[in-house]
Amino acid sequence: MLGNITVGQYYPGDSVIHRLDPRAKILCTMIFIVGIFFADSWPAYGAVAAFTIAVTVLSQLPPLLVWKAVKPLWVIIVFTLFIHIFTTPGTLVWEWKFLQVTEEGLRQGGMMTARLVFLISFSALLTYTTSPIVLTDGIEQLLNPFKRIGVPAHELAMMMTIALRFIPTLLQETERIMKAQKARGADFESGNLLRRGKALVPLMVPLFVSAFRRADELATAMEARCYRGGEGRTRLHELRYRGRDAAAFAVTSAVVIGLAGARWLL
Repeated sequence: MLGNITVGQYYPGDSVIHRLDPRAKILCTMIFIVGIFFADSWPAYGAVAAFTIAVTVLSQLPPLLVWKAVKPLWVIIVFTLFIHIFTTPGTLVWEWKFLQVTEEGLRQGGMMTARLVFLISFSALLTYTTSPIVLTDGIEQLLNPFKRIGVPAHELAMMMTIALRFIPTLLQETERIMKAQKARGADFESGNLLRRGKALVPLMVPLFVSAFRRADELATAMEARCYRGGEGRTRLHELRYRGRDAAAFAVTSAVVIGLAGARWLL
């Protein structure tokens, strides 16, 4: 089950999206996420869906891979849907005891659910098409102007990338520990909520020990390579902002401006 979680994983490829500058991809992702919140009608969400599908096709990613990014969060998505369906006042459609479903609730719930799906899907495209090292360089370059006010750009970029890098590793470690504990008779699926919580103790303790051990090994490896932060460091491949990056930024900005105009003008 945990093996299906693909958060933070990189999918190697040579597509147009893979070849974009990481700074352009980060900025486009942030701008488009803002644009998703401008969508407040089904035609607007249709435009968001079309743009997301177009970027997925251009990135040459398997559709199932994008779906795997959304699948682990289905509980949050369904919970959001039900909260809006049963709590939004309006024209009554269905009623049973204290439960009421309204037309406005169905519309609002559907839109909020679609918003979450697009947020997760488009954010996953960034990590799928950008290697951790390149992503680190892009984040650091974008944060460099804030060094003047004391922001540790290199350290922040390094921490964010290490966190993304070790998400798949920790998930694999969790799955291995679960299988080992099940072989010893542990039961993680039956019983009430309290019993299931207690059953997680044999899972969480070795997982935390493993995580701290990996962190210590990583720190030792970085010290052995004379890592002293970002000062004076050079890169094997320097980032270059090309015409295709400007075009991607312009297209994304145009889509977001169109969504904002459709909300405020129409």
